[in-house]
Amino acid sequence: MPKLWNETIEAHRRAVHDAILNATVELVAERGALTVTMSQIAEKSRIGRATLYKYFPDVEAILLAWRDREVAAHLAQLAEARDRAGDTGARLEAVLEAYARNQRDRARHHALFGPELGAFLHRDNHVADAHREVADMLRDLLTDAARAGLVRDDVPPAELAAYCLHALHAAAVLPSAAAVRRLVTVTLAGLRNG
Repeated sequence: MPKLWNETIEAHRRAVHDAILNATVELVAERGALTVTMSQIAEKSRIGRATLYKYFPDVEAILLAWRDREVAAHLAQLAEARDRAGDTGARLEAVLEAYARNQRDRARHHALFGPELGAFLHRDNHVADAHREVADMLRDLLTDAARAGLVRDDVPPAELAAYCLHALHAAAVLPSAAAVRRLVTVTLAGLRNG
C-alpha cells in the first residue's frame, strides 16, 4: 500500500476514534456516566453502531480510552512546558505552573462528571503510573535545580517532588488563575534554601 494511503487511513481512524471519545464525554456530562448507551454514542458521534463496535466493545472501554487520552495530553503538556522554558529555574517553574493549572481543570471535570465516573476512571494502575511519571519529571528538575543552587539540597529531590505535588493539589479548589499562580509562587518559595 502506498504511504499516502496508509497515512490517510490512519488519519481517518484517529478522527473516528476522537469523535467517539468526544461524543461520549459530552453525553456523560449531559446525562451521567451510568446512563450513556452505545446507541446514544453512535448517534451523537454520527457513526454507525457496527463501526462503533469495531472500535470499542462497550461504554467502559470508551471512557477508559478517553481517560488515557487525557492523561497522555497532560503528560505532553508538562513535557512541552519543560522543554519550552529556558534555564533550569524556568523549566521547574513552568512545569509546576502547568501541573497546578491541570489540577484546577481536573477539578472542574470531576464536578461536571460526578464522583462515580472519577472512581471508575481511577480504579486501575494507569493513573498511578502517570503520577509516577510526573513525580520523576519533577525529581529530575529538582535535582538539576539543586545542583544549580536554586533549591535546597538538604532534602532529597524525590521528597521535594512529593511536596510540590501535594502542595499543588490545592489548585483544585482555587477560584482563579491568579490564585493558581500565587500557589506556584508559594510552592517555589518552600523549595528555596533559608
